[in-house]
Amino acid sequence: MMILPHEPHTKAMLKERRKLRRYVINRVAQYHCGLGTLPRACMVTDISESGARLYSENDMPETFTLSVTGDDAEIRHECRVVWRLGGEYGVEFTDRRRLD
Repeated sequence: MMILPHEPHTKAMLKERRKLRRYVINRVAQYHCGLGTLPRACMVTDISESGARLYSENDMPETFTLSVTGDDAEIRHECRVVWRLGGEYGVEFTDRRRLD
């Protein structure tokens, strides 16, 4: 899976507050809401060890499982939505140790 470092688009952007580096991947992924439900598609625009930014045309639930596959690798995380802005979602990986 080809992953590029996240670079701000302009110098006028707010200061980056994240503790972990984000990587731009722009990859189609699937999220699963629970047993017996069909997976739905979303786009992962960037990702870090602790979370990701997603885009979805469908309203996403508060918690779900995210699966990203490609280049003979699979990333799978339990997620919790921490912010929403239109079709964009910021998610925290809840199955990872919290890094403070």
